Amino acid sequence: MTIGFARLSTNPVIFPVLSVCTWTSPSSESGTVPEILALSLIKFRKSPSRSSPMEALPNESAALAIPTPIPKRKTKGGWRPAFILLANQGLATLAFFGVGVNLVLFLIRVLGQENAAAANNVSIWTGTVYLCSLVAAFLSDSYWGRYLTCAVFQVIFVLGLVFLSLSSWLILLKPSGCGDGKLICQRPSSTGIGLFYTAIYMVAFGYGGHQPTIATFGADQFTDPDSISAFFCYFYFALNVGSLISNTVLVYYEDTGEWTLGFWVAAASAFLALMAFLKGYSSYRYLKPSGNPLSRITQVFVAAAKKWNAELKDGEALYEVEGTESAIKGSRKIMHTDEFEFLDKAAIVTEKDTPVQPSPWRLCSVSQIEEAKCVLRMLPIWLCTIVYSVIFSQMASLFVEQGDVMNRTIGNFHIPAASMSAFDIGAVLICTGIYRHILVPVAGKLSGNPKGLTELQRMGVGLIIGLIAMIAAGITEIFRLKRVVPGERASHMSVFWQIPQYFLVGASEVFMYVGQLEFFNGQAPDGLKSFGSSLCMASISLGNFVSSMLVNMVMGITAKHNNPGWIPEDLNSGHMDRFYFLIAGLTAIDFVIYLVCAKWYKCINLGDGSISISIGTRTTNSSSDDEEEQFKGAAKEDLERSSPFRHWGGSGDVNPLFLVAPLPIPRLALAGLPYRNCLRAVLDMTSLSSEDELKKNALEKASIQSKLFGRH
Repeated sequence: MTIGFARLSTNPVIFPVLSVCTWTSPSSESGTVPEILALSLIKFRKSPSRSSPMEALPNESAALAIPTPIPKRKTKGGWRPAFILLANQGLATLAFFGVGVNLVLFLIRVLGQENAAAANNVSIWTGTVYLCSLVAAFLSDSYWGRYLTCAVFQVIFVLGLVFLSLSSWLILLKPSGCGDGKLICQRPSSTGIGLFYTAIYMVAFGYGGHQPTIATFGADQFTDPDSISAFFCYFYFALNVGSLISNTVLVYYEDTGEWTLGFWVAAASAFLALMAFLKGYSSYRYLKPSGNPLSRITQVFVAAAKKWNAELKDGEALYEVEGTESAIKGSRKIMHTDEFEFLDKAAIVTEKDTPVQPSPWRLCSVSQIEEAKCVLRMLPIWLCTIVYSVIFSQMASLFVEQGDVMNRTIGNFHIPAASMSAFDIGAVLICTGIYRHILVPVAGKLSGNPKGLTELQRMGVGLIIGLIAMIAAGITEIFRLKRVVPGERASHMSVFWQIPQYFLVGASEVFMYVGQLEFFNGQAPDGLKSFGSSLCMASISLGNFVSSMLVNMVMGITAKHNNPGWIPEDLNSGHMDRFYFLIAGLTAIDFVIYLVCAKWYKCINLGDGSISISIGTRTTNSSSDDEEEQFKGAAKEDLERSSPFRHWGGSGDVNPLFLVAPLPIPRLALAGLPYRNCLRAVLDMTSLSSEDELKKNALEKASIQSKLFGRH
């Protein structure tokens, strides 16, 4: 800590310059302020001839004025840009589900595919959508950053929807009005089919890359964990609002043969989402990418293998870089854990290691090793979520095919089978409100956890509800088959008997997918945030691939010896109920494995220390957020009682400097940094330095202010 005073020319102005380092490790990824903070305190003597923009305060011996800096770019982040991203998510989801939710019927009616083949193709396509999220997460975390990654993949998404609309309009839908389930379409040409699959896989690539990145980019706008948690709830809420519109309005027109209209509306919605995203450019909060995570993780395993026989001697410590930040650019240090101890060998310093600039392929820091351990710890949890995604994938395939052979008429109104997913969306919207406003407060009082349930507990609840949904679907299919009249395609059983299975799947999503978003984003290290969000999407991807594999296996086993199989072309001669019960059984086994993995899992431990801040005669040491908030409130009261003060910093969640006390107070307390990234500083304003030091510190002041308020 240095305090200096510099006299400039002949004006009676004194600049005390202060350099303060944060107690914990602030970084671009952690959402805190820059590592070095500068506080410029300017004291003016009354002078009628002074032309400074600062106004003189009446009591020159007791007054302190804080100059308001003029940054080149205003403070970014907070709820205003977050709402832009939520709107973007809603519009993009409307566009995507305008294509995806009815895709299985398009393949059957327009391209002439059989039920099992269409269900498999939809599962593979949906799996590709979310598998692309891993590609986008890699580019976002490593090189491009969140904003550029979102923009590029949204452009691909829009182009794919435009090509899909053109190919359907000009080539596939012949004669006009076909594809309504009554008028049969002409057999499409190989060129038309090729253009169609190119377009829908462009849609898959664009939307799949956009999804995890926009979620992480939205979380980047906040530093408060409560705000991040709320954002993820609203994010999933916006997703389902967009899906609700596409599953009711667009699906209705597509089911009546207006496929081209539905696709063009989806393309327009995606274009509006892109324009809204680009328009918010100046208000976003940007975090820089942290470099290639694959190389960092590979380095850990290579270095550990090279030192397989090395042992840590008594009195020696594992290698870690000095300072508060880790060797990973823009990332906080991660505390050492005992799991996967064989990887710790990568941090043992041997005679072959260069002490000044060690090779990362021979010597890795503890934080770099812990980053690899975090990924290894998350993988078992992630694998357990894949079976749930098999449940989720049925809504876009077998649920729709099941509803298509049920009674779907109310008077003269014909209900599209895919529109039944509106009950899934309604369940999500209802259960999200119930969870946030009823379950969280009640569970919080019972468990002592302010979140109500931990993310792992919520995911477990989601698995159980999903299992019950499959049982409900199987029971519905049993009764549907009993109501089938020989010679008729559709059962006399109303399609509204599907409501319980849709509602249960929707309720399970609130626990499973929102919990996944929070868990993987929160447990991922700073340099892998987009990767954490993409794990949720990749789970859906593999769930669809597993669903397709199960359908093929089941049909291969059950369709022998002239048997129709469980999922034949004519569902009335099959046993789709047994397939649902099979998934329920697999989910029960998966839940037992999940309990073991959740019990074993240990949360990430970042290098955040306790807080110790002094103000006047009040001193506190805190290790909890509640105590910190109480102290900050007390600090503010002390300052407000002393004299007028000014708040320096931007609005929103992140402020570079917070509370400033007038000079008569012997110590100046800085408070208000979010959570544990607080300043440990007790400033003694009585010490003076030599004149040379004063000049040096004045130059340091200008340099520090340039770092604080310059463009980045």
